[in-house]
Amino acid sequence: MESISREQTQASIRLSDYDYDLPKELIAQHPLENRDNARLLILHRDTGGIEHRKFSDITDYLQANDLLILNNTRVMPARIFGQKSSGASVELLFVEDLGENQWKALVKSNAKLRVSDEIYIDHHTITAKLHKRLDDGSWSIGFNGKNNIKEILYRIGEPPLPPYIKRQHSDVHTSIDRERYQTVFAQKEGAIAAPTAGLHFSNTTLEKIRKQGLEVGFVTLHVGLGTFLPVKVEDIREHCMHKEYYECPEETYRKITMAKAQNRRIIATGSTSCRVLETLACDNKTPHSVGWTNLFIYQPYHFKYVDVLITNFHLPKTTLLMLVSAFAGRENVLNAYETAKNKGYRFFSYGDCMMIV
Repeated sequence: MESISREQTQASIRLSDYDYDLPKELIAQHPLENRDNARLLILHRDTGGIEHRKFSDITDYLQANDLLILNNTRVMPARIFGQKSSGASVELLFVEDLGENQWKALVKSNAKLRVSDEIYIDHHTITAKLHKRLDDGSWSIGFNGKNNIKEILYRIGEPPLPPYIKRQHSDVHTSIDRERYQTVFAQKEGAIAAPTAGLHFSNTTLEKIRKQGLEVGFVTLHVGLGTFLPVKVEDIREHCMHKEYYECPEETYRKITMAKAQNRRIIATGSTSCRVLETLACDNKTPHSVGWTNLFIYQPYHFKYVDVLITNFHLPKTTLLMLVSAFAGRENVLNAYETAKNKGYRFFSYGDCMMIV
């Protein structure tokens, strides 16, 4: 079912090959009023041909026997603000529960950070302490008393929006972000960033898809540091991808294996769903697979399970752009990005969408 272009077989391993310029005004700062009103760029990877549609038109490109895979991870309100004893502001992004009342967190401050520094949260009612600087630049943080960090997050935490979406602390848009930086099918808590391709699906569009006869399967990949940490080496093969937790329930696994056996298309919604599918294919997993993946997909890569990819427009020099380029060909993708820029598409998390067929 899959065909590979000549350009796809030529490895592009230089980080600079995945760079492009983007005017700041094309970075979407807010979600559209209706999820499925986003623009949809259709990229035909065999020819490089491009069409321009609305996301609500996606059913025109789906077939009744397709299998649509969605990532049902749920984003935690993982960002909290505090202060050092000096009064310096501190921003904490909690990324992983380490157990024993300790968490892994990214910490930003306008003051120098040191081991044993105390951070005061929620009007000094909660105290956190920096225990150790970790190899990836994050911190191990402990909490005083019996404070349950998840309870704290859901009481005072804010959505962990990416830094290119500009918000002031306690911005009026935060309440909107709590709903819209979350898919309508989010279920399993654990992500620190949204699987953004899934943000475009409304309940109405999902109902249309089901009435069209498509099968829908859910996987989970908790978006973490692996997805968005920057690539800092020119030879991308030297990049170390951080592991992220995934699950594939038995029901979904059986749908996947049946679709492959019947030569039906499998449509991955986003790079996260794609990486779960390809991890399953690479590792020959069995029903109800649970584990950690650090699969880094870049050219040349032979996709084993994914036939169609729904994806947002990604930042330059990222593993996300490299994955998409491996799927459709780097030249095709960068040309599509240039076309999208010229047409005024909105980029990144709250932006518009591509469907690569």
